[in-house]
Parts: sequence; structure tokens; C-alpha cells
Amino acid sequence: GWYGYRASKAALNMLLQTAAIEAARTRPLAVFAALQPGTVASKLSGPFVPAADALTPAASAAGMLAVLDMLQPTGRAQFVDYRGGMIPW
Repeated sequence: GWYGYRASKAALNMLLQTAAIEAARTRPLAVFAALQPGTVASKLSGPFVPAADALTPAASAAGMLAVLDMLQPTGRAQFVDYRGGMIPW
């Protein structure tokens, strides 16, 4: 049931990776990143995760902004979670 979601996610990741490689040729200091925000308390996550176990939107955003500040240019796309953990892709 998740085929379309997974296929679109893979396509988006490849698009980001390709854009990072192309941009690095002329803009070597550019950083391309896909950020995983964690499980944020919302109507979407509610049926799957108790609100007490989910992040507030403000905590998720603060984490992602801190991660963006620490990323260095690599010439490749970086897949990172809101805590700074690298996600292999």
C-alpha cells in the first residue's frame, strides 16, 4: 500500500543528490540536505504515536535549524535527522 509513497521518496532523494552534484561544480560551498524532523505531535502522527512520545513543532524546528548550522559542504546531498544523525541513503 505504500508503493507510491516509497517510489516518490526515492525519486526525491535522487533528485536532491543529482542537484547537489551538479551545483558543486560551480558552487562548492553549497549544502544540500534532506532533513528528517522526527515524529512531531500532529493529527497525522496521533494515531501512531502517543503525544507524550512526539516532539513539539517548535522542538523539531529548533533541532533542524541547529543541524543546518552544523552541516559542511560535501558536494553531495546529506540526509540528516533533527538531532544531527546521518541517515544512510
